[in-house]
Amino acid sequence: MRFPSYLCVAITFLCCSNSLSAQNEYTPPKLSNPDSWSMIIVPDPQSYVKFGRNQGVLELMTGWISDNLDPLNIKMVLCTGDLVEQNEMVVPDNVNGNLPSRDQWISISRAFERLDGKVPYVLAAGNHDFGYKSIEHRRSNYNKYFPAHRNSENVKQIREVGKNFETVPTLENAAFEFVSPHNRKFLFMNVEFAPRDGIIDWASSVANNEKYKDHTLAVLTHSYLNAKSEHIESEGYPITDGNYGKAIWNKLVQPSENIQLVFSGHIGGADNFKAHVGFRTDKNAGGKKVNQMTFNAQAMGGGWHGNGGDGWIRILEFLPDGKTVHVKTFSPLFAISPTTQKFSWSSESFNKFTFELD
Repeated sequence: MRFPSYLCVAITFLCCSNSLSAQNEYTPPKLSNPDSWSMIIVPDPQSYVKFGRNQGVLELMTGWISDNLDPLNIKMVLCTGDLVEQNEMVVPDNVNGNLPSRDQWISISRAFERLDGKVPYVLAAGNHDFGYKSIEHRRSNYNKYFPAHRNSENVKQIREVGKNFETVPTLENAAFEFVSPHNRKFLFMNVEFAPRDGIIDWASSVANNEKYKDHTLAVLTHSYLNAKSEHIESEGYPITDGNYGKAIWNKLVQPSENIQLVFSGHIGGADNFKAHVGFRTDKNAGGKKVNQMTFNAQAMGGGWHGNGGDGWIRILEFLPDGKTVHVKTFSPLFAISPTTQKFSWSSESFNKFTFELD
């Protein structure tokens, strides 16, 4: 049977439309193996909290994490730091934010309230979390809003605590013990931005402590890799006692026999995802692989004064073989509407990959 030419065109159009729909079909996050567990990485939140219009996006992100604790078996949440844009700003300039620092700290605190008592979370202290605008000195409001006793799930895991610039023990520098559902022992060490020599010594003593010899150690710090996946050697901040990425590697990570993971944020470029991320693998003194990941998104969605980062988060799925980790990059913001769901996954090779633990 021969079809009229107009009918052939219509059939061709429908077939193409169905093909495009299939390509854009939304699949919500799910575990590739039902026995896996997952960890979520929240990138630098500063651009969400500095504008009142953006704060709801961050709360949507943490709300999504809360809703998916069971479906994704989420056992840990990390945040890469720069919790606020300015630590101690009374009068906003309405360019780099329209809210004073107090309101920014309240916003980040309110967002993470959704996870209190449900899942442990470790928040790095970034350069913007110190000083006035950006680490003119090392005083911070971090401990006021995120004290050690705040999240009951954190309290269960705290094992070591370092002292901040004012010699007060705080979670700016702390270690959390976590035993995975596959019985792998982890120790997550939070280390302040450009850690002082004394903190490097403290972290090294923790890493080399005999009681953690059978643990997989993970370091969370704000600044570590650049967008070329190189260790950052120096930055122009007005501090004298500070160690950047290269020094952290040389003094803390590489000499360790147990540190196998490093997570950080800090870097970015306006609407350029590749400028926000880095990844490299090296060997530590024990001959074990050290997978080092930088993930940020704060200048996505309109640049430095845009929507804060398009809601992007990282999902790390730890498979039951005890070594394979699937990395995916997802936006709960895009996922909430059928209109934008097709944009909710970042499929570039630097945002979707797999690595292995030793």
